[in-house]
Amino acid sequence: MKLNSLIQKEFRTTEAQKKALKRLDLNTLKDLLFYFPSRYESTEDLKEIKNLKKGDKIIIYAQVKKIKATKAYYKKIPMTEATLEDASGVIKAIWFRQAYISKMLAEGSYAKFTGTISERNGKLYLANPEYQNVSSLPIISEETLFQEKDSDSFIFPVYSETRGLNSKWIYHKIEKIFSEGILDKISDPISKEILKKYNLPTLKTALIWIHTPQKKSDAQASKKRFAFEEIFFISLLRAKQKTEYQKNPSFKISKTQKELNDFIKKFPFKATESQLSSIKTILEDFKKDYAMNRLLEGDVGSGKTAVAAATIYAITTTSPKNQPSAHLQTAYMVPTEILAKQHFESFIKFFEYLNINIGLITSSGCFKFPSKVNPTEWTKISKAQLLKWVANGEIPILIGTHSLIQKSVEFKNLAYIIIDEQHKFGILQRQKLSKKNRANSKTKELIPHLLSMTATPIPRTLALSIYGDLDLTLLDQMPHGRKPIITEIVTPQQRDSTYEKIKEKLEEGRQLYVICPRIEEPDPNKAGALRVKSVTAEAQRLKTEVFPEYEIGILHSKMKASEKEEIMNDFSSGKTAILVATSVVEVGVNVENATMIILEGAERFGLAQLHQLRGRVIRSNHQAYCFVFSDTKTEKTLKRLEALKTAKNGFELAEFDLKLRGSGELIGNKQWGMSDLAMEAIKNIKLVEAAQTEAKKIIEGDSELQNHPLILEKISELEKLIHLE
Repeated sequence: MKLNSLIQKEFRTTEAQKKALKRLDLNTLKDLLFYFPSRYESTEDLKEIKNLKKGDKIIIYAQVKKIKATKAYYKKIPMTEATLEDASGVIKAIWFRQAYISKMLAEGSYAKFTGTISERNGKLYLANPEYQNVSSLPIISEETLFQEKDSDSFIFPVYSETRGLNSKWIYHKIEKIFSEGILDKISDPISKEILKKYNLPTLKTALIWIHTPQKKSDAQASKKRFAFEEIFFISLLRAKQKTEYQKNPSFKISKTQKELNDFIKKFPFKATESQLSSIKTILEDFKKDYAMNRLLEGDVGSGKTAVAAATIYAITTTSPKNQPSAHLQTAYMVPTEILAKQHFESFIKFFEYLNINIGLITSSGCFKFPSKVNPTEWTKISKAQLLKWVANGEIPILIGTHSLIQKSVEFKNLAYIIIDEQHKFGILQRQKLSKKNRANSKTKELIPHLLSMTATPIPRTLALSIYGDLDLTLLDQMPHGRKPIITEIVTPQQRDSTYEKIKEKLEEGRQLYVICPRIEEPDPNKAGALRVKSVTAEAQRLKTEVFPEYEIGILHSKMKASEKEEIMNDFSSGKTAILVATSVVEVGVNVENATMIILEGAERFGLAQLHQLRGRVIRSNHQAYCFVFSDTKTEKTLKRLEALKTAKNGFELAEFDLKLRGSGELIGNKQWGMSDLAMEAIKNIKLVEAAQTEAKKIIEGDSELQNHPLILEKISELEKLIHLE
């Protein structure tokens, strides 16, 4: 056997297993070795039905003797009832609002059930248990490979399964690979010095411990090693990318803070110290020999757009070398058409006195300011005309969505790229933008400066790990005069009184957002259907039962761009008083008169996202209100939501969310190419800093990694995984 041998050649596999391996992207023996258990179970955790008590959090293996879909006697709630049996006794299981489970679990089948024991009328039952089908009952009563001799309990790994492939099959095959001595042929890419320094097991030991732990500490030590390894290699990749990026010559912009003061004084508000400091930092970057690569992270409403505008002014009022009458150009990319148009209109106000052209490009149309007919207005133009002017350098500022990275878009003197909501775009998209200067342009060899911006609060550990190639600037002050949002957690019993408060504000002329987790009502009998509020049904209910005297608009992602624009225009102008929407309004929508927001089904959102949604109503100096509607009864969820009231800012909330929900919930595992292990490790600032320190040392001594072939091979593989798109 060899590491790169195909699984199907080394082991007999059925057609169902072949399909399952393909779904899990397991092709070689190496893939199988690095397919780690999702969790571990011990016989200490297992219970027999006869020993169950009310309140127990249990794991049992049982046979499904009877199962049926039914309805609750009083409230007619759809549900599934099942009778479960093991060798010691019988218990009933009930899944409320999940009638579809009766079709998923067959009578006579075996499964592992995890949940909490409840009691009604003196009888115990298992409430809403999670379940996993197994092939026999009980799975651990037979002679097992996992059991230690002379041991009362044992630990066994549980792997994520798919149809046609179960956990036990995966374990047996990994044990077979071990027995062939393959581990002796594996080279460890991490040096002995680093392993010793941080007390980490070797690669061979870690693989044995993660798949066949003798005790819990074995599994923990191996997880620590693999988590360190992933963050170490991601840090190496980022450090290498940063070093390579800084080799590129860029546009030198020499503007002083004093030169910018006249522009900043024209802001309709007084700039904060944090904004002025951020502008100064970016101006210093502009003076360097290499291209800036900076992330500006600011809380919702902290004024990132004003910082962007001031730095764009520095670019726009600078001419390319040997082209005194021309302007350097800026590309400003945002994730939605609504936000693109909003920035277009804002930038017209910022720059109209300079008498320069500003363009807007989206999938639904192109626009230019000023219009030839009316110099104070903007006009719609053809895409061909816009692209011609951009390519000739006649439009210094171009704002757009993904349309900016189309092949047909070319610049003459692109010196500055701004990407709003950095986490919505990827490295490949950044790279495409950075190569947008025309082939025959005199500036084609120069790399534009890059400013990424995000209002998504990112904890320091996350920023260190995933944005290691970017320099970080924080905007940590709110504009002068802004009042903190009054946030209330609203239970079902408090809804009516809350609606009365909202009516008072609506009567004063204020406006309201209502955010729902989904667009349409789910089918209650459909597998996985979540009983949460939908935009369509909630808008209808509010109109008929709560706010009949007010106009209500609907906004969601499935609408056409023209429909969204019309709805937003109606809301911005005050024609509609209430906007019921999905989280499509999360990014950048700005209606100053909308000072109230209801967040329905708040338990379905992360704290960072709830905070961003709440930020829609802090766009003026009027008092803003956020009403967090939740039907949850669990203490843990209510405690999490209470953090919205107590946290000082979005960064504090994000740290709280990181501890409770994990980093994958904040930024998503897949787009970063990170495993769950690395995502969990990001919570550990010491581990992240240690991995970064070691990575930095290696790159400083060998930037091309010529003396570290194993590391170079590893990060080359990683680079292919992390597309960030």
